[in-house]
Amino acid sequence: MLSDDQVNEIIIEVENVPSGVVPEKTLLNSSLGMVSRISDIDVTDSQSFSCPHDKKSKPLLQFSTSLNESFSQTLHGPGSVGIDTPCTSHENIQGQKLIASLIPMTSRDRIKAIRSQPRTMEEKRNLKKMVDKEKSKQSRRMLELNCCAQCLNSISRVYRRSKTSLSELLNSVSLWQKTLKVIGGKFGTSVLSYFNFLKWILKFNIFSFIVTFSFIIIPQFTVAEKNTLQFTGLEFFTGAGYFGNTVMYYGFYTNSTIRHRNGGASYNMQLAYLFTIGACLIVCFFSLLFSMARYFRNNFINPHIYSRGIAKLIFCWDFTVTHETAVKLKQKNLSTEIRENLSEILQENVKLTLNQQLIRFSAHLAAWVVSTGVAVACCVAVYYLAENNSEFLKNHRDPGAVLLLPFLVSCINLAVPRLYSMFRLVERYEMPRHEVYTLLIRNIFLKISIIGILCYYWLNVVAQAGEECWETLIGQEIYRLLLMDFVFSLADSFLGEFLRRLIGMQFMTSLGLQEFDIARNVLELIYAQTLVWIGTFFCPLLPFIQMITLFIMFYVKNISLMMNFQPPSKAWRASQMMTFFIFLLFFPSFTGVLCTLAITIWRLKPSADCGPFRGLPFFIHSIYGWIDTLSKRPSYLWVVWIYRNLIGSVHFFFILTLIVEGKDKMFLIEKLTKLQDAEKRANTSSFTLERRDVEQPGPLHVGEHDAACDLRFRRSVQEETPKA
Repeated sequence: MLSDDQVNEIIIEVENVPSGVVPEKTLLNSSLGMVSRISDIDVTDSQSFSCPHDKKSKPLLQFSTSLNESFSQTLHGPGSVGIDTPCTSHENIQGQKLIASLIPMTSRDRIKAIRSQPRTMEEKRNLKKMVDKEKSKQSRRMLELNCCAQCLNSISRVYRRSKTSLSELLNSVSLWQKTLKVIGGKFGTSVLSYFNFLKWILKFNIFSFIVTFSFIIIPQFTVAEKNTLQFTGLEFFTGAGYFGNTVMYYGFYTNSTIRHRNGGASYNMQLAYLFTIGACLIVCFFSLLFSMARYFRNNFINPHIYSRGIAKLIFCWDFTVTHETAVKLKQKNLSTEIRENLSEILQENVKLTLNQQLIRFSAHLAAWVVSTGVAVACCVAVYYLAENNSEFLKNHRDPGAVLLLPFLVSCINLAVPRLYSMFRLVERYEMPRHEVYTLLIRNIFLKISIIGILCYYWLNVVAQAGEECWETLIGQEIYRLLLMDFVFSLADSFLGEFLRRLIGMQFMTSLGLQEFDIARNVLELIYAQTLVWIGTFFCPLLPFIQMITLFIMFYVKNISLMMNFQPPSKAWRASQMMTFFIFLLFFPSFTGVLCTLAITIWRLKPSADCGPFRGLPFFIHSIYGWIDTLSKRPSYLWVVWIYRNLIGSVHFFFILTLIVEGKDKMFLIEKLTKLQDAEKRANTSSFTLERRDVEQPGPLHVGEHDAACDLRFRRSVQEETPKA
């Protein structure tokens, strides 16, 4: 057996033989014979040319054999007759394939492959030169062609890495992650949906505050005059007095264009005010639409929702969770979700008799009649109080008198939903989800009706009363409503729920701990957010106030939940609740806000002595004047065209609505088609399996059949002898 060094010495000796000593034919034959012997040594003693642990040795030998065949075909092809050197053999197809196969190899593998060829040393040397030459050409071409591709790949790699890092950063700084997991593990997804909804609304207010603070409040600070009013502390409850002469309310903002240097950039406060509020509403609008579509797709359209969580039961464990506390929390969440799935299956299988169905229908009808009558009575009472509120304030100069209307409205919002919750004793819904949906509809009808009556009072009584600055008065009214609603929520959590716990645990033990009222608490969030959206135009700092209240309410509700409530007696999945919450926030809440602000901007006359729109016949005239100014400048005609043909066109919004509805319908049709195709494939596969079971097994399946029989025999033996 020859070593690597010995073979190299033999090759060197052959290469050093002078070509003129022997005739050309003899030289060719002798060199071929010697190299063939060396090739035989390489093939038989292949272990000497590679490490025993080299994983590439076996593929290399196979590749060498194929190279021998291909190059021998090249040598003995029709074009090789009468040729003394192999320099032109690469023109043959096999030679080109050989060179192409050698190029992607590493230098070590390429040298080994060339050595294994049954060729002369000169042929091998020429072959190596051709391969090196072709490789250098391809390298230059690839370098030229892949320059842009490498740049794009680098940019894509950087983008993916930055996206991953940003996602990890957001997950690490995400609010209340551990708290939400604890709530979900102990109380289930139904109670967790309320806290997720609170967190989702908080994001809206953070965005709105950042935008209004950047484009409205900060510019006003630069030209604001010193407040000469005295701060007494009562302003925190009434919102009037010292706060009335600050950036908190509409009336404090200037109507002039802000300029700090001669010839410097100008800032039109009228346009900034309208565009900033409009941008916040547009972002909220599309966020609500996108969120509704995403939750609807995930919870209603995707077919995996019908798997009843079985896949999660089998495959969902995350083995990266190693901490003992995290493992226990994960186990608790899994057990809660599985219990919810099983409970819902059992509840769906319950069937009622005809008499039971009639009794249930009568109870539901009576509850709806009573709840609707109570809501109408409350709305009439609020309308009467609002109409007489102005006269009451004129007769009572006490600063606390302005809190009467918010106090009575908050009392209604606290007492009536609790009355609705008591109807569950009569209605007795089998599905807890149906009970929550019913309470949500009744509460939303009550609260949105009250807000609608208050808006009617503000826009038709307060705005038309000829007050000095009616926009600020409306802002103060909304501030007091929000503040009073927050105070009542705190009192209910600290006192009402705590007293209910004492009664159920100490005095009337049959009652026990109460369950968390999802519908009532969710409607409190929707009610407050609706007021914030309406009041942002009159009080730009309302999103900031709502941020603070939501932060506080999260911790208050969490503490009260852990102390005063028990998990739901009927476990149920709340995966579709978030979709319904967002839908109620969009309609009728957000759509009602858009209608109210549209009437304000297009139909009401601004105050003559305060606010950025003073002196204008309508708020929208600031936009009209700006468009007229741009129409006189040729470089801004494209803005005018966009406004007149898109923003100011009714036909554009009509076409946009049709497109959106059409996309929704196409989306649903596509999903239904996919479900039908999946069912067809499932039926086809089951039919194929049945045919395979019926067919007689062929000779190739005899071993499998015997193994199956042996397995069945072993199983029967084990059943007979359980000790074994």
